[in-house]
Amino acid sequence: MVMYEEDFVLNSRGMKLFTCVWKPDKQEPKAMLFLCHGYAVESSISMNSTATRLAKAGFVVYGMDYEGHGKSEGLNGYIKNFDDLVDDVSTHYSTICEREKNKGKMRFLLGESMGGAIVLLLARKKPDFWDGAVLVAPMCKLAEEIKPHPIVISILTKLARFIPTWKIVPGNDIVDIAVREPHIRNQVRENKYCYKGRPRLKTAYELLMVSLDLEKNLHEVSIPFIVLHGEDDKVTDKGVSKMLYTMASSSDKTFKLYPNMWHALLFGETPENTEIVFGDIISWLEDRASGSNGKLESELKHKNDGLYVEAKTSEV
Repeated sequence: MVMYEEDFVLNSRGMKLFTCVWKPDKQEPKAMLFLCHGYAVESSISMNSTATRLAKAGFVVYGMDYEGHGKSEGLNGYIKNFDDLVDDVSTHYSTICEREKNKGKMRFLLGESMGGAIVLLLARKKPDFWDGAVLVAPMCKLAEEIKPHPIVISILTKLARFIPTWKIVPGNDIVDIAVREPHIRNQVRENKYCYKGRPRLKTAYELLMVSLDLEKNLHEVSIPFIVLHGEDDKVTDKGVSKMLYTMASSSDKTFKLYPNMWHALLFGETPENTEIVFGDIISWLEDRASGSNGKLESELKHKNDGLYVEAKTSEV
């Protein structure tokens, strides 16, 4: 049995952002898990099967829709500034962690695709705040199959200054090349909260800039992580996930490459493949959440979080 709740919070720009939580019933959660969804999708429907599985495995799972995504305010599918998204997620999730009842609980991030990029930027923003990250086909580099030609990129970059919200970026239908199972493709297309137009100019520019930044700075990643990637992914680059594993300074890191799997590992694969992926994710989380050393380390690390945040605020 899983309990589900929805709410809205205001961000620093006065916009209403949708938030939700899945809680395991009648048991103390093993740890807190914070979801970061991918581009053009949302939390309550697209991430529901993922969150429900993880809640049934004993984790309390939090989600939120970014500005311009899902049930949150903002122009649909428009990312004016990627840093705003990261700041919104950081503020909301940090606030939850710092509630009195959550002090000392282990806190993990899970990001898929663009959400993986957000997770890596959250970890960069507060390197000692999070206990670990699950990175599912993270957007550290866009696959060559979906990248426009360099000349087209140059033209679009210039146009983005003048017509940022235009939906004129050329490319394949992402759903067709990301989601393996046809019936799940239909579910995504029928979900009214998913953005289905061509990428807007400024959005495409922001995603490209973020992926270039992450690719250049893989060595800075120090958070414990597991990165999972499908070998047949045509949306994000599996080679850069392997590079992340190789180059990251994290002492605790794991890389899983799945033969014959596509981009949408959490919601898009065959039932057999989905079982394999979630088996690996849950096993990785449980190993870290149940270890007494990890828990003690987490409690010591986070006992002064509130003081840390206040000190940071007063410096601004």
